[in-house]
Amino acid sequence: MTHSSRTEDALSFSPSRAYSNYVLGLLVCVAAFNLLDRQIFGMLIEPIKAEFDVPDTWIGLLTGFTYAVFYSIAGIPIARWADRGVRRSIVALGLLVWSGLTLASGFAQSFLALVVARIGVGVGEAAGTPPSHSIISDYFPPERRATALATMSVGSALGVMMSYFAGGWLTELYGWRVVLIAFGFPGMLLAILIRFTLREPPRGRFDRTQAEETASLREALRFLLRKKSYRHLIIGASLHSFAFTGAAFWYPSFLVRVHGLGTGEIGTALALSSSAMSALGIYVGGRLADALGARDLRWYMWVPAIGSITSVPFAILFLFMPNPTAAFACLAPAAFLTGLAVPGMHAVTQGLAKPSMRSLASAINLLMLSLIGMGLGPTIVGILNDLLAPRFQGEAIRYSLAIIAITSIWSGIHKWLSARTLRQDLFVKDLDDSGSAGSGL
Repeated sequence: MTHSSRTEDALSFSPSRAYSNYVLGLLVCVAAFNLLDRQIFGMLIEPIKAEFDVPDTWIGLLTGFTYAVFYSIAGIPIARWADRGVRRSIVALGLLVWSGLTLASGFAQSFLALVVARIGVGVGEAAGTPPSHSIISDYFPPERRATALATMSVGSALGVMMSYFAGGWLTELYGWRVVLIAFGFPGMLLAILIRFTLREPPRGRFDRTQAEETASLREALRFLLRKKSYRHLIIGASLHSFAFTGAAFWYPSFLVRVHGLGTGEIGTALALSSSAMSALGIYVGGRLADALGARDLRWYMWVPAIGSITSVPFAILFLFMPNPTAAFACLAPAAFLTGLAVPGMHAVTQGLAKPSMRSLASAINLLMLSLIGMGLGPTIVGILNDLLAPRFQGEAIRYSLAIIAITSIWSGIHKWLSARTLRQDLFVKDLDDSGSAGSGL
């Protein structure tokens, strides 16, 4: 397709604001099911562990490393497909696959069968976020993009909220298998709705530059990784995921083992004090990034840095408070500040990438987030639990989670370093055909 025909397509595609918001609503639901089907295993650790009689290390591998490796392996090729193909159909297919396998997990008769189904869920979920971010970037102009991406990320927090609240009570009332079956079926219906009602937008619709060819994987990696701000962003985002995911999967078990709460009570409390506050933090973070970023682009990374670093004291207090009421009062600000750190990172990722490599840029982030965050986070906590158990017995999980929480400071440092070169990386050497520089943020 020629440059002029691409421009004509972009000009002729003018969805109403209401339809753009409808598309965003669909993708919010995709994000919700992505995290719901992933995070629900945190609520199911204790009953699965009891039924199959496996140690915490194995549970950590199931919820973390096994899932993350296949999620990561599938992520890059799916992202390259999304940078060339119809993103709407890729999202719908991925959602259909991971929802179907979540449902199938409810019928697993062995721990190995559960692992195999979990692998399939990871492959399917790799088709969720990168194409969705790319679609949003072509439905919303740069000045509204961080807010739109933040709104989608709120869906992730809502998914975690549903996994805690509905998952906690369903587990207590009906058992862990019913939970997986109940959560898998609606996602399959949503996949059909997306396939037949979401219009595919022209790629790079709001960008001055319309790529003639999709860059090769090697070219795209070279373009992105030569930017110092992007390299620090990836490290910071990975450590953010490491701390958040490791905690989110094991908080329910922590509350069972240390405070003796039931799954229904845990789910309700975590939904309100953690997930709801995280969703609020994500939305506020997106609005702050867009508002402050209009004055200085570095705020797109300064806001995430501040959120990550200031969340740590509250996370530590949550773990060491003597009673659950005081603990949840500390968890709420920790969750808000953790959410605050998310939207700016997504906006910067899309802004640093060319239109033809936005899905790939998002997938590279998810590759690192998956391996370090989803892969190592829950796995390291499980290993630490078993290592520390001889000394701390049932409270070993408290110290494991404290070690994980401190890595958010490290994450914040890299986000701050990313901000230092952000303006140069956005404007230098990224020239349009007229020779003028332009920012994708």
